[in-house]
Amino acid sequence: MQNTNPLLQTIKISISALLILLFLVPAKAQNNRIKEQTQGNDSSYIEWTGMYPPAEKIKKKTGIFRKISGVIIGSDELPSLVKPISVVALSPDSFFVSDQGSGVIFEVINNTIAIPRNLRKKFVDMSSLVGMTFTPGHEILFTDSRLGKIFKISSDRKKLEVLNDALILKQPTGIAYSIVNKEIWVVETAEHRIAILDEKGKLKKTIGKRGKGEGEFNFPTFISIDKAGNAYVTDAMNFRVEIFDKNGEFVSMFGEAGDASGYFARPKGIACDSYGHIYIVDALFHNVQIFDQNGNFLYQFGHQGREKEEFWMPGGIFIDAKDNIYVADSYNSRIQIFRLVSH
Repeated sequence: MQNTNPLLQTIKISISALLILLFLVPAKAQNNRIKEQTQGNDSSYIEWTGMYPPAEKIKKKTGIFRKISGVIIGSDELPSLVKPISVVALSPDSFFVSDQGSGVIFEVINNTIAIPRNLRKKFVDMSSLVGMTFTPGHEILFTDSRLGKIFKISSDRKKLEVLNDALILKQPTGIAYSIVNKEIWVVETAEHRIAILDEKGKLKKTIGKRGKGEGEFNFPTFISIDKAGNAYVTDAMNFRVEIFDKNGEFVSMFGEAGDASGYFARPKGIACDSYGHIYIVDALFHNVQIFDQNGNFLYQFGHQGREKEEFWMPGGIFIDAKDNIYVADSYNSRIQIFRLVSH
C-alpha cells in the first residue's frame, strides 16, 4: 500500500529538489559561456567554437592501433590524430598539432589534415614529441624529449632541420619564443631548469635547479612567454606555476596540490590571453583553470567526458592573437577550439 503520510511526502519532494539542484549546478558551471569580470565592467566568457576532427567525422570504432598503422604504413583513409600533445595556430582554420601517439606533426587547414612531406614517419622517427612554438617568421620549433633535440620547420613547410645539432639537452619538453629578446626558452625536465638560447640555438644561460624554493623546479614541463617577455612555467611536481621576467629573474609563483578548484593535480599546458590571464590545463581534473597575474583563481571550463567541451587527460594549450583557445584533448584524439568573448 502506498504511503500517503504528508510529512514523508514533503521530505521526499525536498530531497528530490535538492538532488536536482546538485546535478544542475555543476552542469551549469560547465556551460560554454562561463562568465567573469575581466577589466572594469567588461563581461567576458569562454565559448566553444569547434573541434578537429569535426564530430561528424569521428568514427566510433577506430582503435588506436588502426590509427597508428594508418600513419606509419599508410592506408586509403586520411591520417588521423592519435594522441595530440601540443598545438600552435595561425587561426581556427590553420593550425599544427604535435601528435605523440603517431610521432608526427600534422597540419590542419580548413578541416583537412595532412603531414608535411619532410615530417612523415619514413623520414623522421620522433617518438616523444612534446612542445611547439612559432618564431616571428612563422617557422615552427618543436622538441622531442627522447632525442634531446629541438627541430625547426621552415616557414614554407618544405625543410626540416635540427636547431644546433651540437646542443645537448636533457629531456627537452616545453618551448617558447621571446619576441622581446629574440630568444628561445626550452624546458629541460630532467635537469629541472630552463635553457635560454639565441635564435640559432646557441646556449646563452640556464635558470633554475631542482628544489622547492623561488626559481627552483621539480620536473617542469610546459612554458609560455607573453608579449612583454614574461615567462610562465608549469612546475609540475611542485604543483605550481612560476613567473619570470624577460631577463630570467624570478617574479612570483602560485599554486599547490589539491583536489578542488584553484589547486593542481597534474598541471600541463600553459598560455595567456590578451588580458594577461593565465590558463593552465590539468590532465587529472580534465579541465582548464584560469588565474589572474596574482595567482587568484577566476574560473574553469571542461570536465571529463567525450562530448564537446569535455576532455580526457588534455595536454597542451595555445591562445592566438584574437583570443581563440586551442586545447590538445589528448586521450579523445582531437583538438577543441574555444574563444574568449568580450562585450
